Formats: sequence, structure tokens, C-alpha cells
Amino acid sequence: MAGGVPMDLYAYTIVSDVCEGIGDCIAVCPVECISWAEGKTNAKGTAFAFIDGETCISCRGCLNACPIEGAILDEWHPELQLV
Repeated sequence: MAGGVPMDLYAYTIVSDVCEGIGDCIAVCPVECISWAEGKTNAKGTAFAFIDGETCISCRGCLNACPIEGAILDEWHPELQLV
């Protein structure tokens, strides 16, 4: 378990240091599991979003909406979300 979520959970991951803070993923999430990391910036100095793995239903909405290659993974890796 990492952050209270089982590691074998089938959820997506936003790679914090790849995210460019565009936010297209937030608007398309049908279960509202994506939020801004309030008051934080990544290695690029931009705001970034993160996914709540317990709520994510792996619908691919965020993956399809994000224009940044590699910013969202279709696997659960909470260690890559800097929240």
C-alpha cells in the first residue's frame, strides 16, 4: 500500500514532474478524481494535477484529453505523484 491505496489498484497516474498544468484532464473526469496540487509546483515550476487512486475508474478520459506525452500513465504509480 502507498498512501492508503493498494499498489495493485487499477488506476491511472499523473506524473507530477511531466505535467505542464494545462488541466484538460480535470474537465473530462466523470468521477472528479483529478485535482490540482494546491500551492505546489513541479520540477518545471508549473502547477500540476494528481489522481485520487481510490476514486479513479480508469475510463481513459484523462489519458485521451492530455496533450502532454507521458504525463498520464495507464497504471497506478503513486510515487510519481508529488502530493
